[in-house]
Amino acid sequence: MRQLASIQKIKHLEAIENAEAIERATVLGWQLVVKKGEFQVGEMCVYVEIDAILPDKPEFEFLRPRNFRIRTIRLRGQISQGICFPLSILPEGTAVEEGADVTDLLGITKYEPPMPAQLAGVAKGLFPSFIPKTDETRVQVLEGLLEQYAGTTCFVTEKLDGSSATFYWKDGVFGVCSRNLELIESADNSYWEFARQRNLPEKMAQLGKNMAIQGEIVGEGIQKNKYKLRGVTVFFFNAFDIDAYRYLDFEDFLDTMVTLELETVPVLDQEFVLNPDIPALVEYAVGRSVFNTDAHREGVVIRPLREQTGHKLGRVSFKAINPEFLLKYEDS
Repeated sequence: MRQLASIQKIKHLEAIENAEAIERATVLGWQLVVKKGEFQVGEMCVYVEIDAILPDKPEFEFLRPRNFRIRTIRLRGQISQGICFPLSILPEGTAVEEGADVTDLLGITKYEPPMPAQLAGVAKGLFPSFIPKTDETRVQVLEGLLEQYAGTTCFVTEKLDGSSATFYWKDGVFGVCSRNLELIESADNSYWEFARQRNLPEKMAQLGKNMAIQGEIVGEGIQKNKYKLRGVTVFFFNAFDIDAYRYLDFEDFLDTMVTLELETVPVLDQEFVLNPDIPALVEYAVGRSVFNTDAHREGVVIRPLREQTGHKLGRVSFKAINPEFLLKYEDS
């Protein structure tokens, strides 16, 4: 579960050119702007990540013009992601421990973009417990893991800005899911329309195993269709063996997509050697979309060619989001 607010240490403080009142701080792998002199290197603070929504309280009144949402911003040429508060923002008596999650303690929630009407559908139930949800960890919080897996050969895909889609075949039953729900079949739901058009129930049954495939649904009416695609389609990035409870390795995933006659998300590199330098990975995420060079890509997703599991992260898989994408589209 993502920690939207946690107790963290100020790792570095650096001057910003032509800025007398602010400086650049590094917390975890995030870089953000703070008031000069407000914090010292090594000092603990409450760090709140982007996409957090703070409660409507007097101490957060300065965020009202932003609807209390923490966004990526640029100040004096410096990209700032997140916000730091002194520990005094915590309720009296709170134990101060580096890494402690204080999201619920502060009443902070996560921003969720509105669901397009053609994707909403009618819920059959919650997302199935036998399939992991699609939710990649941001690279900025993975310093230790990156060092552990440095040098690992990975593949890199473009992260698409759409909505998560999961299709499964289990014990003779075909199912369709949005990010958080399983959906009842209907004529006007884009997830089910795609499944019917591609004959997914029949094709997945022919695989001869219980399997889930996951992708991003994009196109007209979804996230303002930044890629200028015609219609609605799904590009896939995961294949999951339900009985073995494991994701397929990259080559096996590609073979499965060929068998099912489905398209993958754009593969940018199949021989990427993992570098633990977080700023370099964020810079690597900057670029234009394969589908539309006039649009900033949302970022990249990086995974080992052969599936690996980390002790704390679980599946070794993470995303680096393009800050230029956030600056341009977060408020659109």
